[in-house]
Amino acid sequence: MSPEAVRANLERIRAEVGADVTIVAATKYVAPEDLGVLAASGVEVVGENRAQDLERKHAAYGDAFRWHFIGHLQSNKAKVVDGICELVHSLASESAARRLTIPALVEVNLSGEASKSGVPPAELPVLLAAYPHVRGLMTMPPAASDSEGSRQYFRRLRELAGAHGLQELSMGTSQDYRVAVEEGATLIRLGSILFEP
Repeated sequence: MSPEAVRANLERIRAEVGADVTIVAATKYVAPEDLGVLAASGVEVVGENRAQDLERKHAAYGDAFRWHFIGHLQSNKAKVVDGICELVHSLASESAARRLTIPALVEVNLSGEASKSGVPPAELPVLLAAYPHVRGLMTMPPAASDSEGSRQYFRRLRELAGAHGLQELSMGTSQDYRVAVEEGATLIRLGSILFEP
C-alpha cells in the first residue's frame, strides 16, 4: 500500500461520488503502522470495527483523522467509542445508547439475516425514542453476486430514513458503493478499493 496509490484511488472515487458523500476508510484490516500511509494520502475519516483496535490506532494517530466506529457496538465498549469517535454507524441497542453522548446512526437489519447486526425495521421507533442524537441509518445488505442485488436494501433504508425525518445514510462498501450513492448514501465505507494498487 503506497500513499500515491491510495491518493489516486481516493481522488478517483471522490470525483465519482461528489463532495456531498463522506468517504470513510474502513481500517479493520489495516495495521496500525500502515495508518501513516492513509494520512499521507489525504484520507480524512477512518472507520474502525473493534473498540480495542480503535483505542490502539487512535493512541498512535489521534488527530490525523476524524474517527468513526462502524463495527458491532457492544454496550461495554460504548464508553471507549464515545471518548474517541465523532460518529457511530452501528447503534443497535438501548443499552449501548445509554452509554453514548455522540451522534449515531442506527444500524437496521433489512434482510432479517440472523448473522447480521442491527434492529429490525419495526423496532426502529423504540431506539429513536430512546436516543436523541440519532442522525440517520446504516445497513449491510446480504452478500450478492453483483452490486444491483444491494439496491433494494439501500432504497428501503432511504425510505425508512425519510419516514423518520433522518438525513444521514451510511450504506455501500467497495463492492456496491456506486449503487448506494445512486440511492442516496451520504457516507460510504470503503476498504479494498481504496487500498489496492
